Amino acid sequence: MSLPAGFGGGGNYQGAKSDKGLSLPLADTFRMAWADEDLRARLIFVLTVFAVYAAGVHIPTPVPGFDSSEVTKSLEQLPMFQMLNVFGGGALKRLSIFALGLNPYITASIILQILQQAIPQWKKEMQEGGEYAKKKNNQRTRFLSLALCAGQGFGLLQIMSGVPAIAALAIGAKLSILIFWTAGSMFLLWLGEQISERGIGNGVSLMIFAGIILSLPAQAQNLYQGFKDGFVPLYSLIIVGVLFIAATWFIVYFTTAQRRIPIQNMRRQVGNRTMGGGTNYLPLSVNMAGVLPIIFAFSLVGMPSQFGSMLGSTPVGNFLTELGNYLIPSERAAVPGLPFYLPKGVIGSILFTGLIFFFTYFWTAIQYNVTDIADNLKRNGAFIPGIRPGKQTKDYLDGVISRITVVGALFIAAVALIQYIAPVVAGINPGYVSVIGGTSLLIMVSVALETMRQIEANLLMKQYGQ
Repeated sequence: MSLPAGFGGGGNYQGAKSDKGLSLPLADTFRMAWADEDLRARLIFVLTVFAVYAAGVHIPTPVPGFDSSEVTKSLEQLPMFQMLNVFGGGALKRLSIFALGLNPYITASIILQILQQAIPQWKKEMQEGGEYAKKKNNQRTRFLSLALCAGQGFGLLQIMSGVPAIAALAIGAKLSILIFWTAGSMFLLWLGEQISERGIGNGVSLMIFAGIILSLPAQAQNLYQGFKDGFVPLYSLIIVGVLFIAATWFIVYFTTAQRRIPIQNMRRQVGNRTMGGGTNYLPLSVNMAGVLPIIFAFSLVGMPSQFGSMLGSTPVGNFLTELGNYLIPSERAAVPGLPFYLPKGVIGSILFTGLIFFFTYFWTAIQYNVTDIADNLKRNGAFIPGIRPGKQTKDYLDGVISRITVVGALFIAAVALIQYIAPVVAGINPGYVSVIGGTSLLIMVSVALETMRQIEANLLMKQYGQ
């Protein structure tokens, strides 16, 4: 299994033109897809799986004394809680059987993606092994996901140990919780695979998309309740709406943006026919790294708080908790000892942005191997006009990708920080506007665009086949 759409992916030259934009209006695409019997059946299957997912989110883990309202209070302190809860459609907040969601699978995919680049034998296997290598990699991902389910579930239980009801649970009850959570996570992975086979689009990506969509009504209701209670004024609602639309447009624009490098194919004489000689382009996405830099950065800045919660009121635990307060971009408490007001979140935002830049360059370097791209161009008898094949092509591509990565990193950092800046602009509590920017909206837009492109591709293939 490869990484879900929107999470970052590599690209090698395939000798084909690729456009990330949509060719048809959205309404026309849906109308034509629904009119086609095969596509309609696939779309209905996807919607049916979404309904199963939505029902499972509301099924609580069947363990006596496992009260979600108590436990959620201990989890809300963690920076990662909001993101994990949104990914799972609110399953973590409800402590349902789907509490872990697809997060173990995402983590396993990222780890194996890195290992494939780090281990030459695995990299060669994936390049030359074909379908067998893909199946073997899928098997590795599943086994690692299974192990991570146990590890992440145990970590969550450790964090919850401060709640009396959880601390009082016997070992057998805690083991039952881990089994239910693991089974729920693997069931979601199976549902995603069914969508890939019998539906349309990347199944795991669509399951993550569904989880984010499921969390939207609760967030909208939370915002409306704040307005009714007088905590959110009318002008703040208007600002939130404008920011949401602007953030969506901003993400769509940069997600579809590309730097197209012209590629000239050499003419070849095959018998009495002359083949090749056409011109196409090598598309390089502005957002090459996807959402992974945000996830990596979130994980690092959230680690001190998580370990602090696990260690409790010990000297080390208190130190890690205080350190975590300086790393959270949303922290508004002032830095002590300064003659002026400086929120701790400013320090966290600067570090968070620096980590996003680092991981954007790191992931782009892993995925876009300019040596491989230059070799593929040369092997296919193609070249960049004005650039000699070989080392000059490699150096040229390296410079272009480096400049694009700067823009991509700025885009990812801006998206990640919108959710922290928006509450200040709107003048409301950060909990009301968590969906305006950041990971959730970026994934939502990326998966929606990718799925629509696949629907378009299916429609075009059927037209050509007629």
